[in-house]
Amino acid sequence: MNPSASTPESDAHVLHERDARGVHTLTLNQPRAFNVLGMAELARMQRIIDEIARDDAARVLVLAANGKAFCAGHNLKQMKAHPQVAYYQDLFQACSQVMVALTRLPVPVIARVQGLATAAGCQLVAQSDLAVAADGARFGVNGIDVGLFCGTPSVPLVRNMHAKQAMEMLLTGGFISAEEARSRGLVNRVVPADALDSAVQELVGTILAKPREAVAMGKELFYQQRELGLEGAYQLANQAMACNMMLDVAQEGVQAFMDKRKPAWSQAAA
Repeated sequence: MNPSASTPESDAHVLHERDARGVHTLTLNQPRAFNVLGMAELARMQRIIDEIARDDAARVLVLAANGKAFCAGHNLKQMKAHPQVAYYQDLFQACSQVMVALTRLPVPVIARVQGLATAAGCQLVAQSDLAVAADGARFGVNGIDVGLFCGTPSVPLVRNMHAKQAMEMLLTGGFISAEEARSRGLVNRVVPADALDSAVQELVGTILAKPREAVAMGKELFYQQRELGLEGAYQLANQAMACNMMLDVAQEGVQAFMDKRKPAWSQAAA
């Protein structure tokens, strides 16, 4: 299969919407299959993310899903049907490219987790900038249960929680509740299922009230400095903040603070 090929089936399995505010929503839409990710679905996700990256008016990406599961990971039936190392390398590379692309997006990515998130599904949550979960959601990296250590999900997982907490999940395949996920740093908020959409929209609204340029610069800095040593991180942060301060939105924001008024960011960005 050509990983870049577009098919009506893959398009139906991964939905994409954009509203007038610049809020994009990517929805996994295979509820009966627990929203598993095969080559076609990953290729479709990559195309959507690339499209968002080209949208100069984009403000937020919400990752959502339909059905009882957020995402149950890779499509094991497809994996079993292609027992070739080249196929597996292409599959995991495609997944890793999606994850890196989410981090490189200049807009915040919010995971809206309504149900089970396991393996690559848990990886999606961990790779998102923010995550809101329904109180009945569960999280796991249980590939070890079928003899497959969740190597790629371990990359963002250990960047979300303490190493021993992540390793316990990876080695045992055990699941954690939404509240445990929040206490470990995997999700930001846990709410009743019927309040999930309003909680996500509350975060979206707060982000929309901030200047896009500052958010984009801040997100890029956040992930770059995390991978550096202390001195290098400070050097990078110094430069980023100096450049940020030169933006019209920052100049206007500081002036508004001094004038004790709300910043007129729409005029400053025009």
